[in-house]
Amino acid sequence: MNVKRTFPAIALVLVVAAALTAACAKRPATTQASAPPPTAAVTPTPAPPPQALAPAAPAPAPAPPAPATPAPAPAPAAVQPPPPPAQFAENAALADIHFDFDKSAIRPADTKILEASAAWLKANPKTLVLIEGHCDERGTNEYNLALGERRAQAAQAYLVSRGVAAGRMTVISYGEERPACLEHTEACWAKNRRSHFLTKPE
Repeated sequence: MNVKRTFPAIALVLVVAAALTAACAKRPATTQASAPPPTAAVTPTPAPPPQALAPAAPAPAPAPPAPATPAPAPAPAAVQPPPPPAQFAENAALADIHFDFDKSAIRPADTKILEASAAWLKANPKTLVLIEGHCDERGTNEYNLALGERRAQAAQAYLVSRGVAAGRMTVISYGEERPACLEHTEACWAKNRRSHFLTKPE
């Protein structure tokens, strides 16, 4: 074997191999990266639809105003009781009037007496009056007491109609208890059927 011929051939092979190795070293190495596994598509969760707003509740109607508390009524003035009959006295300016049997109506002839009495009372406004009702002895005591009261009230009503204040007058009935005449005759009984007037300075 010829060593001199073989050596150059080996050297040439080595040079070529070295050149190829160098060339391969300069080529960038590429690695095939594996693609990431596909991920499931994320579907965005739709936002819940806005809830329909409930209609606003109507405002409550304003409460009606509380009724005004009425002011307390003033206490009625205390009514003064009339003076007792013993405080009244005879008065010649006020004459008696008389009635028919079992009647309490004012007779026409007696209206003139009451007119004069009314005029005197209006001229003396500070005078109080006590009107007594009397009967004759016929009839029961109870009946005559009621009849005497009606006679006194009739006289009072007439004086009021002529402008005398009712508050100035007090009525009382004695029935048959205080007769003006004690005889048992019609003439005497006629004197007892009467309204009698007494007065007292106010």
